[in-house]
Amino acid sequence: MKLILALVAFIGAMLIAAAAYVFLVLAPDFPALDAITDYQPKIPLRIYTADNALIGEFGEEHRDFVPIKDIPDVMKNALLSIEDARFYEHHGVDFIGAGRALVADLGGGFHQGASTITMQVARNFFLSQEKTITRKIKEILLTFRIEAALNKDQILELYMNQIYLGQRTHGFSSAAKTYFGKPLNQVTLAEAAMLAGIPQNPVRHNPAVNFQRAKQRQMLVLKSMLNKGMITEAQFDEASHERLTVTGKQTYDAHADYVAEMVRQNIVAEYKDAAYTSGIKVYTTLLKADQDAAYEAVRKNIMDYDQRHGYRGPEAFITLPADEDERDDAIDEVLKKHPANDKLIAAVVINVTNKVVQAELASGESIEINGDGLRFANSALQSKAKSDLKIVPGAIIRVIQDAKMRWSITQLPEVEGAYVSLNAQTGAYRALVGGFDFNRKKFNHVTSAWRQPGSSIKPFIYSAALEKGFSPATLINDVQLSSTTEESLKWDPRNDDGKYDGPVTMRTALAQSKNVVSVRILKNIGVNTALEWLPHFGFNKDKHPDNLTLALGTGQVTPVQLAAGYAVFANGGYQVTPWLISKVTDARGKVPSETKAPAIAQDSDRVIDSRNAFITDSMLREVALRGTGAAADQKLGRHDIAGKTGTSSEAVDGWFAGYADNIVAVAWMGYDDPKSLGGREFGATLALPIWIDSMRVSLAGKPETQRSTPEGVSNVEGDWMYTEFLNGAGIKSVDLDEPAATTPAATSGQAVTP
Repeated sequence: MKLILALVAFIGAMLIAAAAYVFLVLAPDFPALDAITDYQPKIPLRIYTADNALIGEFGEEHRDFVPIKDIPDVMKNALLSIEDARFYEHHGVDFIGAGRALVADLGGGFHQGASTITMQVARNFFLSQEKTITRKIKEILLTFRIEAALNKDQILELYMNQIYLGQRTHGFSSAAKTYFGKPLNQVTLAEAAMLAGIPQNPVRHNPAVNFQRAKQRQMLVLKSMLNKGMITEAQFDEASHERLTVTGKQTYDAHADYVAEMVRQNIVAEYKDAAYTSGIKVYTTLLKADQDAAYEAVRKNIMDYDQRHGYRGPEAFITLPADEDERDDAIDEVLKKHPANDKLIAAVVINVTNKVVQAELASGESIEINGDGLRFANSALQSKAKSDLKIVPGAIIRVIQDAKMRWSITQLPEVEGAYVSLNAQTGAYRALVGGFDFNRKKFNHVTSAWRQPGSSIKPFIYSAALEKGFSPATLINDVQLSSTTEESLKWDPRNDDGKYDGPVTMRTALAQSKNVVSVRILKNIGVNTALEWLPHFGFNKDKHPDNLTLALGTGQVTPVQLAAGYAVFANGGYQVTPWLISKVTDARGKVPSETKAPAIAQDSDRVIDSRNAFITDSMLREVALRGTGAAADQKLGRHDIAGKTGTSSEAVDGWFAGYADNIVAVAWMGYDDPKSLGGREFGATLALPIWIDSMRVSLAGKPETQRSTPEGVSNVEGDWMYTEFLNGAGIKSVDLDEPAATTPAATSGQAVTP
């Protein structure tokens, strides 16, 4: 009896000691529950188009907060079946399972298999990952406090939004987008089961890293759901055999990396580090359809240019080990250094004949390239090919797959390109593509590339001439200059095609991009007059030369600056300031910042006379109808397009700037390290195709527009002029008394500065 009493006393003392330890040692250190009762998840900065397409996300954690009522049952059931089937029945702790875990601790092991959803919430929010009995006791006590403070749905909501699921992803909504590229409410049973299998071990069960283990875990989830009556045998069979496509990376609704980076810099400058965690949403003025079309147009036409200039050979070479495992390791290692570039995928050549190339992708897939797929790289398959060009086993090549699943050899282009479009009335961006690939080169050519505009500057010179009495009907002598009147400048400009037509109208000269005529016009009105005129369109006066080469575009502009300049012609004479961010919202949907479109411009806001804009527009329409930009009218099937091609000296830059309806856009192509794009390349072959492919989408369904004739403009003998220059007051001709030069026609017609 004494032994029993002693044992009871000992147990009582132990319980009292344990209670004292809990309440005197552990309890004072318990954190407040504010982190869960006032849950503030770290939600990244997200950037959208005007029509709600996600184009960028920035933050350490990829997370969406989704209320429990909006989480689909299939996702909740999949999770509960494998993590905590009795979640809605117990009070936070499964005592039998917890007892097993404590016994395991005493035996030197540590198992978290008995952890309930609430216990995991306690651990994830408040505790470290150390594996000790003390931490386990704290976890259980915190679990009771959480169950007392929140209802079951609130606890499950916390868990499903906070839990880490690999790939920097937190919460099931973000995981659905990361792994399957879809919103959570669209996941299938098979996808939900795979997501539910991740929490136990986000590294081991990450489907993007280890699909086989993720698949095994998925099957356990499905079997658990079946055993618990959550799904039928038929659903189990269908989900078990569903083929899943795992992306493993954040996917966006539109390609707009350059825009997303512009916005990120702007928001971080204002909100500092809070920009990445406070759930800010930024809505831009971009339109998804326009942006998608621009991205595809830039990529396609850069690739077309690259293809017509020949294959440059493999990107690199490795020696393939004889041992199969070592070979696989070598392939994996080298392909990490040559990541995929959208649809341009790197591959290591395994075997080569003159009819078939076998290669292996980073995914481990083996592919065969034959027939037309070898045509582009045919020179590299010849036995006499140079060693740095020749495709041999161990060569790293680029491949692309067409709609019929056929593989072809291609290559990453070296040339760059850009495209930007604006609302000509408001200046709002509609589309912006700053280069071929943001991940390869983050330099934004639209906003930051100062390049020679070539002939795309000519309309502004012609516009200045209208103010001096010129009209589209003014005759200018298209004969080669042998010298200028400026002693300090010895220069002999030529027409691109080496042809000279004698007296031509100013309208024809702009349409055919006559270099000599443009120089004669500038010489007549004076270089200083033109330089003073350029700021009316937003150009930097100090970026352009104080000599006659100005007429041929030897100054510097950026693509967006050129677009804003052409907008003045498009909108009837008003300067616009390009703007991108329309609205910023916080995590609660409040709007701390919003930009309204500029008010309708008044006459007092004009930077050029409406008559000037009207007449210059008529000449720019001639360019697109019968001149160097005629492909625009022909391929788009409309006659309200106005614009101008541009090719800088030695074909270093190719441009097309133009507009239709209320959309003004500029396309550019060139090398970052300036060099010639080729003797047979011009703005019409380089940039105009980008412009056409982009504007085809932007103008779809829009009726053609006609401009009303402003007061003070007269039509004389079929062309326009200012009324005050009637009756001989204007300039009817320039240099018609000058004989043709005897210097042989040149093949290169662009400006060459001394």
